[in-house]
Amino acid sequence: MFDEIEFDRIKRLPKYVFAAVNELKMAERRAGEDVIDFSMGNPDGPTPQHIVDKLVESINRPRTHGYSVSKGIYKLRGAVANWYQRKYNVDLDLDREIVVTMGSKEGYVHLVQAITNPGDLAMVPDPCYPIHSQAFILAGGNVHRMKLELNEDFTLDEDAFFRNVETALRESTPKPKYLVVNFPNNPTTATVNLSFYEKLVDIARQERFYIISDIAYAEITFDGYVTPSILQVPGAKDVAVESYTLSKTYNMAGWRMGFMVGNAKLIGALEKIKSWLDYGTFTPIQVASTVALNGDQSCVQEITEVYRKRRDVMIKSFENAGWPLTTPRASMFVWAHIPEPFREMGSLEFSKRLLREGKVAVSPGIGFGAYGDEYVRIAMIENEERIRQAARNIRKFLRSHGVEAPHGPVE
Repeated sequence: MFDEIEFDRIKRLPKYVFAAVNELKMAERRAGEDVIDFSMGNPDGPTPQHIVDKLVESINRPRTHGYSVSKGIYKLRGAVANWYQRKYNVDLDLDREIVVTMGSKEGYVHLVQAITNPGDLAMVPDPCYPIHSQAFILAGGNVHRMKLELNEDFTLDEDAFFRNVETALRESTPKPKYLVVNFPNNPTTATVNLSFYEKLVDIARQERFYIISDIAYAEITFDGYVTPSILQVPGAKDVAVESYTLSKTYNMAGWRMGFMVGNAKLIGALEKIKSWLDYGTFTPIQVASTVALNGDQSCVQEITEVYRKRRDVMIKSFENAGWPLTTPRASMFVWAHIPEPFREMGSLEFSKRLLREGKVAVSPGIGFGAYGDEYVRIAMIENEERIRQAARNIRKFLRSHGVEAPHGPVE
C-alpha cells in the first residue's frame, strides 16, 4: 500500500552524481589505498585563532546558550554592513537589507522557497553549483539551463552570456522570473568585471526579473584580480540580492555562517520564512563571526596565499605529468579539460578510472550540468607535496594509456 505513495518533488531531483565517486573513494581507502582527494571543496586549514578564541570566550557565557535571532544578531548584521562598506563602498540597511544565514547554501535554498511560485522559471547557467538549479526544483519551480561559455583564459564570454539571456527571455514560457549568477564561478572558476554587472542590472530592470548573485569565493583571488559585487551598480538593489559565506575566506566551512543582502523585498521574504523555520545559528558562532568580519584581515591574505601556492604547484606539476591546465584567477578550484584520449568516455567514467588506477579523486563535471561533461573539478585542498605526489600518479596513469608526458621530474 505505502509503495504506491509517491514523493513528486523528490522524484524531480536527479541522482547525486558525486556519490559514485565518493563510494569508490571510500572503498579504495578501506582496501588500504592512499587516495589523494581533490573531490570536495572542503578547506583543510584551521580557522584563524583569534576567531576561535572569540568563540570560546562567548560560549563560556551561559547567557549565549539560549535561542538566538533567526535574522542574525544586531552586531553581526552591523559587521556585514561594515564589510560591504569597506570592501565595496555599498551602504546596507541593517534591518531591511541583511539576513544572516547558516552558510550561503541554507540562505539560498530558503530564499528560493520563499519567492518561488509553482511553475516559476529561473535562468541558471550550466555548469553550476548543483543547488543553484535544484533549489528551484525543490520549491516547485522550473529551470532554464543556459550554457556557460568561457574565453580561453576562463573569463566569462559576456557576449554569449547575454545572447543566452535574451533568448531565454524571448522564447521561454512562462517568462523567466529569476537569474542566478555566481562569480568567481563554482565549478569553472570563471570571473567577471563590474561592467558585466552594470549591463546585467540594466537588462533586469528593463525586463523585470530578479538576480540572485553568489560571491562565495569573492576573497580567494590571485594575480591582482578583485571580485566585484553586483551591489556596486547604481540601482542594483531594485533587482538583486547577493549571498556570501565565511566558509572559504576564514576556513569556517563547518561553522555554517553566511549572509544574504540586497533587495529589501527579497530579503524580507527570506527573513519571514526563516522566522518560521529556525532560531538562527548558535549565538557564540555569530559573535565569533562578527570578529572575523571586523577584525584583522591579514588571515584572509594568508589563506589566499596558501591556495595561490597550491595552484602554481598544481599547474606546473600536472603539466609536466602530461595534463595541461588553465590557470584560474580565483576560487579554490581548477576546472580541468579531460585529457583527449579519455574525453569521449565522459567525466564520470574518467573520474572513476583516475581514482581506481591513479588513486586521485576529482569531481566529475557532469555533476555540475550537462555542459560540464568534458571537464573535472579539482579542489586545491591537499598540500603541495601531496599535489606533487598526485602529479606523479597521474603521469603513470596517463603513460599506461599511451599519453606521453614531457621528460624530466614532476615538480
